[in-house]
Amino acid sequence: MSRELAFLSGPALASTLTADSIVVVPTGAIEHHGAHLPLATDLLMAELVASQVVDAAASAGLDVWRLPVLSYTKSDEHHWAPGTVWLSWDTVMRTVIDIGRSVANTPAQTLVFYNGHGGNIALLQVALREIRRLTGLRTFLMGLTVPAGDGVEGPDERGFGIHGGYSETSILLALRPDLVDMSRAERAVPDQVADFDYVKFNGGSVSFGWLSNDFGPTGVIGDPVGANAEWGRTLIERCVTEGVAALHEIARFNR
Repeated sequence: MSRELAFLSGPALASTLTADSIVVVPTGAIEHHGAHLPLATDLLMAELVASQVVDAAASAGLDVWRLPVLSYTKSDEHHWAPGTVWLSWDTVMRTVIDIGRSVANTPAQTLVFYNGHGGNIALLQVALREIRRLTGLRTFLMGLTVPAGDGVEGPDERGFGIHGGYSETSILLALRPDLVDMSRAERAVPDQVADFDYVKFNGGSVSFGWLSNDFGPTGVIGDPVGANAEWGRTLIERCVTEGVAALHEIARFNR
């Protein structure tokens, strides 16, 4: 049985969904990912991995459904690069709140955003509370868990494997190898800030505003050299396993 909610008719949706139904909205992006990856990298990861997660969760007995991926989101950190298509933060905020209002007009009482783009996280966390307050829906944010590259699994990206690096490139090689050009992959790790103790992407106590070309002209932050489909498949399997487990907890939450 297809778990694509948009493939149902309106009356079929109204009679199929219940208060136990979980509606998943993948959120991706269209943005620069260096010379070796397509603009649709985050969109493809969100859409294709969310599809696997939802299908596996449904097979495990959960009443979970998937809406089409939200393709254009907050990607202004890559605004400088041709091909990036981004919406302002307030446009994205209004959009996801309106999606929440629409889901609230169905029998379902749980909305989950499955995110594939790091630039959306802070905004979606705020949106969860706003949608909850305005609609009463139970709201959640989950998504791909992609290592930032500490050298334990793959190259040492010094915690900066966040954009077009080893793991993200490996996932694309597993999902859509026809769209990846490894001959153009090159390391772009900002060693000048990797030794900082407080100002960090991951684990530091000081956050900072940034644009992707702050760390070099390619827009890549990480080391895609050596990326491979086998590692990508391993990461996808982890995401599916963890995603199904998370959806089981979401189904039990606040009951």
